[in-house]
Amino acid sequence: MKRYDVAIIGGGLVGLLTAWYLSREGASVILLEANDFGSAASGANAGSLHLQIQYPEFVRYGEGWARTYAPTLRIIKESIDMWQKLGDEVGEDLDVKIGGGIIVARDAAQLRFIEAKAKIEATVGIETQILDQVALLKKAPYLSKDALGGGICASEGKANPLRVTFAISRTAIAAGAALYRGTPVFDLSGKIGDFSIKTARGSFRADKVINTAGAKAADIAAMLGMKIELGGFPLQVSVTEPIAPLIPHLVYSAAGKLSLKQASNGACIIGGGWAAHQRDNGHLVTNPLNFAGNMAIAAGVVPQIANTRTIRSWTAWVNGTSDWRPIIGEAPGIPGFYLALFPWVGFSAGPMTARIISDLVLGRPPTIKLDGISVLAD
Repeated sequence: MKRYDVAIIGGGLVGLLTAWYLSREGASVILLEANDFGSAASGANAGSLHLQIQYPEFVRYGEGWARTYAPTLRIIKESIDMWQKLGDEVGEDLDVKIGGGIIVARDAAQLRFIEAKAKIEATVGIETQILDQVALLKKAPYLSKDALGGGICASEGKANPLRVTFAISRTAIAAGAALYRGTPVFDLSGKIGDFSIKTARGSFRADKVINTAGAKAADIAAMLGMKIELGGFPLQVSVTEPIAPLIPHLVYSAAGKLSLKQASNGACIIGGGWAAHQRDNGHLVTNPLNFAGNMAIAAGVVPQIANTRTIRSWTAWVNGTSDWRPIIGEAPGIPGFYLALFPWVGFSAGPMTARIISDLVLGRPPTIKLDGISVLAD
């Protein structure tokens, strides 16, 4: 039975990046993915590169929650910087565009929330510029004239998840990582220097294990007796037919859940955290009522959407926690077992999450200190 320095469980963005980072440092790495690489949230998300504190959660949980969560933005900010270099590093155009993210307010109360949110973001070095109606419509003339104002964070943008998964898996293999798809993990046991992983392909041994299993991460942690407060949430995204260039920004609405952007081929990708439907057999399908609600909000913010046909919707499991804080680091009481889980906006934070966990596994200080960020560092 071959032994590896590190076994990674989960072949999404963070798992693949970590396999690459560790392999190029000389570690022997095996990655085990239950389905296909990037087949869950990493490959099926809308491709948004978020940085702002999310508006619906700010309103729902309040300023106290936002102040606790705000240090987490440091990881996302550095991660977006990494996104801008990633294409050159892997030799592939990943469609990374940083055009700024705009959140649109339709009344004075919404604008006050945006202003309050921006003040908290500023405490960790994130700038969101507040715009009145004239300035907003000058910057984004495609928006509805009902827009009262808004905020723009210049560091937000988008990437193409489908290109990302292929490019990083190819690069990790070239660096020497052994990547296995269609290999669910049935059991995990052992200790640092001697972990045993039982899979559909047989058993493997590793000195250290990293849990990057996304929505299934709690199940993997439970195999070693660790309980983590993380669950899977079924979400849906839609895409329109291609239209002429119109929307250079990542667009949100303070009036309802929305993320809207235009891809390089002209298609508009529309999401924002709307729930998909789970059938009795566990399969996910688009929820038609939520689809209609999502499209209505999109058309209310960008009127041109009302004249554009939607051609496809898809679903994915996304990992999330109630407090939105990441779970990154070595598991307390289980030396050699690491977790690299960034809830809700893991695509945005993926590169730096992988860099940090690689640092820790290699015995180096993390690129960003996790105090006040990861729940494992409290």
